[in-house]
Amino acid sequence: MRNDGAQPITHCSFLITNFNRMQRIILIGYMGSGKTTVGKALSKDTGMMFYDLDWYIESRMHKTVSQLFAERGEEGFRKIEYNMLHEVAEFEDVIISCGGGTPCFFDNIDYLNRQGDVVYLKATPETLYKHLLMAKVERPLLKGKSPDELIAYITQHLKEREPFYSRARHTIDVTVLDEYDKIKITVQQLKDMLHL
Repeated sequence: MRNDGAQPITHCSFLITNFNRMQRIILIGYMGSGKTTVGKALSKDTGMMFYDLDWYIESRMHKTVSQLFAERGEEGFRKIEYNMLHEVAEFEDVIISCGGGTPCFFDNIDYLNRQGDVVYLKATPETLYKHLLMAKVERPLLKGKSPDELIAYITQHLKEREPFYSRARHTIDVTVLDEYDKIKITVQQLKDMLHL
């Protein structure tokens, strides 16, 4: 028994914060929804590493996504994507931008939801069309389509993929991200939603 007058500690409580918690933020959505743009901006703001899954695939395979599609077809590409996804989604304290089709194949959406905070960047077909026109990246699935065909394709394809995208834990509606201030607003929404 202590004789210094101090009371023994009988109960101790701790405030648990996000400070030391490992995080994975996984951005999904249709091509052109702003996943890479928002992911890079969020990375800069938080200091977390950013990985674009398509870029990761290209660096590991030493070929572009377009080349892989041309050589192996969509089915062959999706198998490569599946394997690379399982590599990058094991990294800690990262922001990952997935390809538009990534959540829609195999058990990818379930796997992503187990691995981290999945956020669906939801955009209208019109917003997606505008983003794709601004983009400098070649999209294999959109090659050779007229503007009318492109909007019809986006609308139909988005409808098919929506059931997968909507299984994300979080959703943010995005507008045309054509100004830095709009990107900042989306990043702040993400930070607030994920308590970053």
